[in-house]
Amino acid sequence: MKKNQFEPLDRYEKQIIEDMENDRFVSVKNSKKEVKKYTQLFREASKKDKRITIRVSSNDLEDIQKKAKYTGIPYQTLIASILHQFASGKVQIDM
Repeated sequence: MKKNQFEPLDRYEKQIIEDMENDRFVSVKNSKKEVKKYTQLFREASKKDKRITIRVSSNDLEDIQKKAKYTGIPYQTLIASILHQFASGKVQIDM
């Protein structure tokens, strides 16, 4: 039997399904404004003048690529945006 291409679901995907089933997933009001806001953030993050090379696990890269595809942006742009948000203090991680 062929395995479903969408299985297994990751934690993020399972949470989305659970939220939808429990009516916690709602549409964003004024979605055009939200899209414009995030497009601007991605553009700011994509102003590049340095190139880096990093090694990441293939699983992490695949997960990032899936999430980027789901959101409709290139995965490298997503990575650059995350790095920018972290560097600017908008995102923090526990260490």
